[in-house]
Amino acid sequence: MDTTGVTLGVEEEYLLLDTRSHLPCPCAQRVHDAARIGSGLGRDEVDRELLQAQVEIATPVCGSLEEVGEHLTRLRRAVASAAATEGCRPAATGGLPVPSRQDVPVTRERRYQKMHAEARRLVDEQLICGMHIHVAVPSRSVGASALGRVRPWLPVLLALGANSPFWQGQDTGFGSWRTVVFGRWPVSGSPPFVTDADDYEERVEALMATGVAPDRKQLYWLARLSERYPTLEVRAPDVQVDVADAVTLAGLARALVVTAIREAQHAERALDPPASIMHAAEWHAARHGLSGTLVDPRSGTQADAADVVRALLDHTGAALAESGDTERVTAGVERFLAEGTGADRQRAAERDGGMPALLALVTRHGFEDARPAQEAGT
Repeated sequence: MDTTGVTLGVEEEYLLLDTRSHLPCPCAQRVHDAARIGSGLGRDEVDRELLQAQVEIATPVCGSLEEVGEHLTRLRRAVASAAATEGCRPAATGGLPVPSRQDVPVTRERRYQKMHAEARRLVDEQLICGMHIHVAVPSRSVGASALGRVRPWLPVLLALGANSPFWQGQDTGFGSWRTVVFGRWPVSGSPPFVTDADDYEERVEALMATGVAPDRKQLYWLARLSERYPTLEVRAPDVQVDVADAVTLAGLARALVVTAIREAQHAERALDPPASIMHAAEWHAARHGLSGTLVDPRSGTQADAADVVRALLDHTGAALAESGDTERVTAGVERFLAEGTGADRQRAAERDGGMPALLALVTRHGFEDARPAQEAGT
């Protein structure tokens, strides 16, 4: 399968933090409207999220990683500019880093209000932000067959994308605390291994029949088939500090999906780790990021994190070469290995300059070009 025509899109979620207090700012509706009216973002490019201190952006369908980077830069600038008019800043971090004793109001949508009534404390703690990568698939059945083959590598993407080490003013000891918070929902973690669309639908319908997950939007797997688009949606990474890292993960995720499709088409033997092994691998990846070992999906045992990451690069090598992304994605991955994940960079910033330096990293580094002129020297 030629990857040249495989399109993708990226969604990113951001926290909104008050410019002065740095606490969550429940102004998502105003920022949303300002981004739409003042910055001219399209209807599908910016949206509200579960809590009123979060916004989400979505790129259009992209054919190349260059397009992904251009759109993410444009959308980040627009959201930052809109937020500045409301006295807040977007923060590209997977979890709330500052202590806050006051709950953020839930967005006034029936579905969100119902979720809050059902799981109040859990919803109150959803000040977490992820990155979702949609990769086009030719059919739902092809997407389902690819999903099971993507599954063993999801903890590696999780580790690369770890960017939520702090929670409520404390270092959690985890690279991705967002993964832990999200894992409290009844349907989360790795998806089941499925062979085709019928198998996928049977499993989803069985879950829906329990009544525990009220709708398909609450299938919070690390990867799933989109109910809205003809895509396989990879949801493992936290939102990234900067656009370059987001583009790297988007390219790697696309190559992984394309590789999985090719393997399914050629009936190659699929790795199918038990759910218990997958859970352990995810927890380990969320805990350590790239700082030590990862569970190698080929052996089911721990190996040096860098070796496992490079094994993923080898696994997706043909797809990366076909799309012309080898150099860009490889360089981005090597940057992760050399300089650390977003979680490592947050810890380094906090160690060097305390919480102010950490906040400067996550609110400015990926948004600096959007700052109003009067803030350029602050």
